[in-house]
Amino acid sequence: MAAEQMADPGDEPDRAAEPAPIPPARPLDAVDRDILRILRTDGRASIRSVAERVHVSRANAYARINRLVEDGVIRGFGARVDHERAGQGASAYITLKIVQNSWRTVREQLQALPGATHIALVSGDFDVLLLVHTPDNRALRELVLTRIQSIPEVLSTRTLLVFEETDLGPLPDRPAELA
Repeated sequence: MAAEQMADPGDEPDRAAEPAPIPPARPLDAVDRDILRILRTDGRASIRSVAERVHVSRANAYARINRLVEDGVIRGFGARVDHERAGQGASAYITLKIVQNSWRTVREQLQALPGATHIALVSGDFDVLLLVHTPDNRALRELVLTRIQSIPEVLSTRTLLVFEETDLGPLPDRPAELA
């Protein structure tokens, strides 16, 4: 008899310790999409304001927003920051080539970097695209040459300085389908 068949049923690993699988997101209707558009523009909009703008009751708007959060469609609420005015005057996109199959390890280390605001695994001539905001070029140099290039799985980097940025988030004068 195989060892797997002889194992005591009580020896199975505790399934409660494993994270529950994320259920698939429910389809979004026009009202859900309007709520998302409003909250992307103003994450501080009140439930009452959202309800009035999408023509549903406050209870319905509240339930829909909670469902969007529970389904993982809304990942959180935050502020759009002017990095220069916040003392982060140097911005750069940094491309990285990394050791094959090291994405998870590298991602964890990049997330811990000061000023890292966006990390993406991409295809093409490089593997990772990282957006950082630092106080000045000296801090950017330190971040790239000391912190990022010291990660063993990082094979090479290329730094692209950002001279000017424009946030393309939803704006009142932009059509909703572009937002």
